Amino acid sequence: MSENFAKKWEQKQPQDSLPTVIRKTISPPQPLKTALDGAVRKLDLQISKLDQANERFTQKDRSLFSKLVDAYTKHDTAHANIYATELAEVRKMGKIIMNARLALDQVALRIRTVSELGDVVSTLGPCVGVLRSISSGIGGVLPEAEGELGSIGDLLSGLMFEAGTSGGMSLNFDTVNEDSAKILEEAATVAAQRVSQNFPDLPAGMQTGAANKTQS
Repeated sequence: MSENFAKKWEQKQPQDSLPTVIRKTISPPQPLKTALDGAVRKLDLQISKLDQANERFTQKDRSLFSKLVDAYTKHDTAHANIYATELAEVRKMGKIIMNARLALDQVALRIRTVSELGDVVSTLGPCVGVLRSISSGIGGVLPEAEGELGSIGDLLSGLMFEAGTSGGMSLNFDTVNEDSAKILEEAATVAAQRVSQNFPDLPAGMQTGAANKTQS
């Protein structure tokens, strides 16, 4: 880590000229470590909001599942089909939320690691890619999260640029894209497993039976 970057990291700044002091007073720069810690806090807040949303979708799933089983038991095909369609959509959105939550966990973990190692550029690159992917994917489920995650991504991009400029570091975009894809893939795999564990399967033949009755 270069001397210039070390100074940026701990914010031990040399004496500035008067114009520079005035400019920094109006818009004071944050030390990188402090800014990264702030980004982690913002991510933790988003994770908490996703947990709350996940709980709402879980409750909705249980309610719809109960109604679906009841309608199927009563041979109420019309309502069974309605509940089955709505339940499938709820589970789809729940999986998106779970996927995003797990990916944000990985991003926050990596940023906490960079606070210790100072390997800012190579760590933040994949994190920014993950945030942009999640932001665009979750907009249809939680519109407010889209803008907030985008804002965190912009913050990390700025920090990554500042660190790269200060430390003379370059970014390998091939590696960044591979790491981003790996984080998202791992999150998607775990999300699918958790959704399968948390949400009960439909009784055997329920969907088929409802479809057959609809066609007859």
